Amino acid sequence: MRTGDKHYQSLWFEGEYPSEVFIINQVFLPFRFVTGELCSPEEALTAIIEMKVRGAPLIGATAAAGLYLALLKAPPGDQNDLYLEKWAERFLDARPTAVNLARMVNRLMEKCRREKSREEKTRRAWAECRLIIEEEITACRRIGEHGLALIEQIFRKKNKAVNILTHCNAGWLACIDYGTATAPVYLAHELGIPVHVWVDETRPRNQGARLTAWELAQAGVPHTVIVDNAGGYLMQKKMVDMVMVGSDRTTIRGDVANKIGTYLKALAAKDNKIPFYVALPASSIDWNMENGLAEIPIEERGADEVRFMEGTWKKQTIHAMILPRQHPVYNPGFDITPAKLVTALITDRGICPATAEGISSLFPERS
Repeated sequence: MRTGDKHYQSLWFEGEYPSEVFIINQVFLPFRFVTGELCSPEEALTAIIEMKVRGAPLIGATAAAGLYLALLKAPPGDQNDLYLEKWAERFLDARPTAVNLARMVNRLMEKCRREKSREEKTRRAWAECRLIIEEEITACRRIGEHGLALIEQIFRKKNKAVNILTHCNAGWLACIDYGTATAPVYLAHELGIPVHVWVDETRPRNQGARLTAWELAQAGVPHTVIVDNAGGYLMQKKMVDMVMVGSDRTTIRGDVANKIGTYLKALAAKDNKIPFYVALPASSIDWNMENGLAEIPIEERGADEVRFMEGTWKKQTIHAMILPRQHPVYNPGFDITPAKLVTALITDRGICPATAEGISSLFPERS
């Protein structure tokens, strides 16, 4: 996607067998656009943990890139896999909910184990990292093309702007390019179909207000930021035509893990007979899980994300306490939306019901 007059991905390489990986540091957005370099596996791991990079496809690709850097900069004389295995374990422990991270780490490790020398492993890791990035971008573009048909259908019916509500950030920042939930929006906007996006602020880190709104503004897409609890009211007032969110992990029967608060939007959409779509690449489907509520691990994040709000004051970034430390805080990062509340899944292979049969119809090789 474009920022100003330049095209950016949220993760990229420069040159052949580079010694660094480039990222957009999401911590500084929307007040400052800052790019950075990851020059070691330590820096890649820190970027994931501190959410300099975030979003299921992006953290998966970043972890793979971190393992490439681990091979590239391994201690001299280390000819076995132990060093790389230790780094793989550290990346796997970084963030538990998004399935992409584990999938990409395991994928790269499987490829590297087939090679004998460190040089061969490094070349294999480099090739695999580039392939992962290309696959995620292609998947998001296809999600956009499939989801575009849903927006066009609503536009033809009402013949005026389509109002789409989204939650958190499932845009190009989270997905390297295009995004998942935002990809259909961007394509519709490019085609001249009038769209308007209701952007949930998405507490506690405000990833909707800080990231999604910034992305949409860069693309010139009309949008309005709302507090998280306003979505149900807007649906009651017929001000929402469809809800479209992303997914960090989807089970084989269609249960969806996404940023905390997604479940409440699905309930409100169901009550108001508004379609609730989940956009996701195949890399976000967990083929080993069936029951989302029982099986998907939910990341519990630190209390300070709730106790403090970040903002700017006189061009300086400040952290303001809004809750005294005497109060206990519980801060789950995600919730589970049961398949029965999902109208359909929008994948890179097409649109299907959020059921085991629906998913199998698009991915018969997995059934």
